[in-house]
Amino acid sequence: MGVSVATLGFPRIGPRRELKTALESYWSGKAPRQTLLDTAAALRAENWKRQQEGGADIVPSNDFSLYDHVLDNSALFGVVPEAYGWDGGTVGLDTYFAMARGAAGVTAGEMTKWFDTNYHYLVPEFSAGQAFRLASTKIVDEFLEAKAQGLVTRPVLLGPVTYLLLGKARDGADPLTLLPKLLPAYAEVLGRLADAGAEWVQIDEPALVLDLTAEARAAFGAAYTHLTRAAPSLKLMLATYFGALGDNLATALALPVQGLHVDLARAPEQLAAVVAGARPDLLLSLGVIDGRNIWRADLSALLDRLEPVVKARGNVVIAPSCSLIHVPIDLARETDLDPDVASWLAFAVQKIEELRILALALNEGRDAATEALAASDRARDARRISPKIHDPAVRDRLATQGEHDSRRASPFGTRREAQRAALGLPAWPTTTIGSFPQTPEVRRARADHAKGALSDESYTAFLREETARAVRWQEEVGLDALVHGEFERNDMVQYFGEQLAGFVFTKHGWVQSYGSRYVRPPIIFGDVSRPAAMTVEWWRYAQSLTERPLKGMLTGPVTILNWSFVRDDQPRSVTCRQIAFAIRDEVLDLEKAGARMIQIDEAALREGLPLRRAEWRNYLDWAVESFRIAASGVADATQIHTHMCYSEFNDIIAAIGAMDADVISIETARSRMELLDAFAEYAYPAEIGPGVYDIHSPRVPDVEEMVALLRAARKRLDDDQIWVNPDCGLKTRKWEEVRPAIVNMVSAARMLRG
Repeated sequence: MGVSVATLGFPRIGPRRELKTALESYWSGKAPRQTLLDTAAALRAENWKRQQEGGADIVPSNDFSLYDHVLDNSALFGVVPEAYGWDGGTVGLDTYFAMARGAAGVTAGEMTKWFDTNYHYLVPEFSAGQAFRLASTKIVDEFLEAKAQGLVTRPVLLGPVTYLLLGKARDGADPLTLLPKLLPAYAEVLGRLADAGAEWVQIDEPALVLDLTAEARAAFGAAYTHLTRAAPSLKLMLATYFGALGDNLATALALPVQGLHVDLARAPEQLAAVVAGARPDLLLSLGVIDGRNIWRADLSALLDRLEPVVKARGNVVIAPSCSLIHVPIDLARETDLDPDVASWLAFAVQKIEELRILALALNEGRDAATEALAASDRARDARRISPKIHDPAVRDRLATQGEHDSRRASPFGTRREAQRAALGLPAWPTTTIGSFPQTPEVRRARADHAKGALSDESYTAFLREETARAVRWQEEVGLDALVHGEFERNDMVQYFGEQLAGFVFTKHGWVQSYGSRYVRPPIIFGDVSRPAAMTVEWWRYAQSLTERPLKGMLTGPVTILNWSFVRDDQPRSVTCRQIAFAIRDEVLDLEKAGARMIQIDEAALREGLPLRRAEWRNYLDWAVESFRIAASGVADATQIHTHMCYSEFNDIIAAIGAMDADVISIETARSRMELLDAFAEYAYPAEIGPGVYDIHSPRVPDVEEMVALLRAARKRLDDDQIWVNPDCGLKTRKWEEVRPAIVNMVSAARMLRG
């Protein structure tokens, strides 16, 4: 067998975002169900062919999803909350998308980040009397679909222990207590796959890289003893990723599975311990190519590490560290990238090619891959010495950083009085998070401008009119703190990255964030600085249209870092501080222009939290410091806001307090204000805008629903702490949804004032 190449998952979205188009056409009623299903089938076939032709010997199935693979698992096992009216049969598309997006009279399921990535998953919700049964045949259907095309795939199944640990029980019970009920359903799935002709199943248990309790470790043993006995003819490749097994290594090596995949991109240090502890018949899958970043691998260095392992063990699988859904599909489409930077990159297709080269060299000797290895070496060496990467002025600024750069002049209590006097806001002040709908007209104008079909003058005039219309509307409906709508911005990170030194951007480098929401992460390749003001003129124009305070809107340094592909040749903390000083320059220019409120969004602060608690302190120290560098140069009367997306705040609430923002807005509508418990228990001193309107769903909440949420907030916070706002920015929604929702929100705030 020698060395073989496997992939753990491939991007679902299509090279031209075909899945997004099909989904949104179906949701809007413009295309029938069959068109969506046909598009999905075509994308799966293309993905299988692309991976196989690229050099993958082992190709996955069931890695494709119409929305989210964790939601697929819930559909597979009939984990559908009662509110969605499921009849107990097959989970159909209507039920599936209702859980994902909400429906008339019911909110969507809670959504949070997939481990420490920028991918969102739908949190499984278990009831006290939860039963599990097969309610979908998707995993078997897609295996047979590939088989009919001449390919025996390795189906991917989210493992039972990780699945339960990712979920929550509404009665507060430990989801792991449901494992004995769940395992028979898993066993039935494996049996059906074996009957269909599957030889291997990839069963993903990324929870094995987390801090686990003794009970959780025991659950792995019980689960895999049961599953291997239930389908003895089937071989299981247990896949771990996103970090090191660490103190869970013994647990993983003791499981009665036939294969083990480990992440050697995030945790290269674990290789020796894994090899030393693995039994001789355990097939090792080594995740040597980074599945989460876009930098070309140093193939020669990898061969130095892999050759002794292959010599000692013989049969080995090499693979990406994790599913490739976290990277763009194909670098070949990026014809406009700086040629030097492009030569340092590898997207999903190129990563499979890197694996093919490694396998060739390992199986036949390095001489068989001489040219490819030489090209890899040249790219590595050129990047290391490139003057495009290094800026001495940026390095000098960080070297002279002092404590005063990350500390406000006065404590919050003093600042609060100064801000109240300056702003004159009512109780329960209303605002929005920043963006307003990016309508087809806005997107068309941006595209026409990019193509040269719309002049700079005409485009600016169009954007000014959109901004003026949004400001007038906010005044009319009675919002207290306004925003300019961000119509000039393509993305909350890209907009800034395009104006900062050290960034490049792709045209087709889309990755999935959730559902049909895709992003094109910037690529940070060099030292970061701000050559010129980025937002001041747009703020100045919008503020000139109103007497009410209008927020300056910025994206924070930690979020820019975490939502970018970050250079891997220096610590992330150094890059983050570079970004922080660039944002600080913009904050000070906004204040100088007259801004009394400046929002610095840190939507992704928790997202970057390491998976192991022992590593949290180091990350939170430099992340909080970076935010404070960006925010701390202003006067007491200038109010600093921040926003955070879906997160569990309990375990990092002290760090959030240490950020020392004057107002924080958070997403709480789906959790029914439960996320405020952390702020109440901590006695959070500053002001908070708990979201009362779930913007990820098209439904419009009524006034009574919002009032109920605000009353729930009052039980946890003082009245003078509470702001009233949506969960997040409104960029992805339509005006016909936004207008009535915001009117209802303002009415709810006025009812509370009364």
